[in-house]
Amino acid sequence: MRFRPAAVARPGTEAELVAALTAAAERGQGVRVIGAGHSFTPLIRTDGLLISLDRLTGVSRVDPATGEVTLWGGTRIRDIAALLAPWGLALPNMGDIDAQSIAGAVSTGTHGTGPAYTGYSGMVTGLRLALPDGRVLDCSATEHPDLFAAARVGLGVLGVIVAVRLRCVPAFTLTCRETTEPIRAVLADFVDRARAADHLEFFWFPGTPRATVKQLTRGPADAPTRPMTRFDRVVNRELLGNVAFGALDAAAASVPRLAPAVRAVASRWMAGAGFSDASHRVYVAPRRVRFHETEYAMPLAAFAEVVPEVERAIVASGQQLTFPLEVRTSAADDTWLGTAAGRETVYVAVHRYHREPFAPLLAAVEPVFAAHAGRPHWGKEHSLTADDLAVRYPRFDDFNRVRHGIDPDGVLLGPYLRELLGV
Repeated sequence: MRFRPAAVARPGTEAELVAALTAAAERGQGVRVIGAGHSFTPLIRTDGLLISLDRLTGVSRVDPATGEVTLWGGTRIRDIAALLAPWGLALPNMGDIDAQSIAGAVSTGTHGTGPAYTGYSGMVTGLRLALPDGRVLDCSATEHPDLFAAARVGLGVLGVIVAVRLRCVPAFTLTCRETTEPIRAVLADFVDRARAADHLEFFWFPGTPRATVKQLTRGPADAPTRPMTRFDRVVNRELLGNVAFGALDAAAASVPRLAPAVRAVASRWMAGAGFSDASHRVYVAPRRVRFHETEYAMPLAAFAEVVPEVERAIVASGQQLTFPLEVRTSAADDTWLGTAAGRETVYVAVHRYHREPFAPLLAAVEPVFAAHAGRPHWGKEHSLTADDLAVRYPRFDDFNRVRHGIDPDGVLLGPYLRELLGV
């Protein structure tokens, strides 16, 4: 995605942010906010003012009694562990990519895995929002509660997130175990295994008979650890998992008949050696091969039907994938536009090498997701319209009502979001 904003602002204080936002509003200029630019969708596209939060980072407040930590909105997730370390705290859950800003991760509903754990938005206990009219509002479950419920997955249209208050937990370790298992066995008992584990997910190359299962087990902060060896990090994770895998993807993109062999090989050696370490070092995995991605959230009860149906749809389409399906779970939350709003959730992510066309693959899998009330990850590719989304989100109209009250002139709406929200 490429676009050319009229101007870029990089405020270093709340006052500078408010001044830039209100000046643009007074000029009748649209405003969008960029965090890490990690999303696949054009959420931040604007021909007006683009505000970067990269200079608004760090901790602004810690409450040791509650474990609540307030972070400036531009703080990258990869930096949070070091910021929390002096207080012996950690994020309760993380995804496997930590490049995002915390404001962006919250705004798009970014998540990890585990039916006992929500995504980042479910950890939020308070938000500080700068509005186009110059006001700065603090919201929580008791202060502007409708705005709070909407803005925890707000897509950047309910004000600029100046700061985020998160409920953190005492620091902990994780032990990672990866196994290669027959896919039939995985499909048969994944939900039960996920409920019994702390964090469980699996990767399945369509058309192959096996999956890589990744299980993370939590332990106390002072538990003995066995960090990843240099050999595993350099050889298995980087040389094989990124360099060699990227070369195989590129080869299959040029010669599609190579794709089945790539899937067969990758499905056998994807599992890495076990290790244990501080939680943030185990959650995150290096992803250096570029790809397209769609990810949909379905009720967890639909797991047994939806995952095999997605695989069958891909195989039947004839599209030659060299990336695996990724299947994760999440606890329900009470946000309005969160993909796990009101229901335990199974996520199914479909990836494809970036040099290959993604539209045919999306067309093959979206009908399966639609049949199971699927909700698309806001930061990943999908084709849904406002009418589709209104059916999938009971509070969709309420979200638009709150958005209009906050920003009646649509200052924070780019063209893509006007269409997406039906404004």
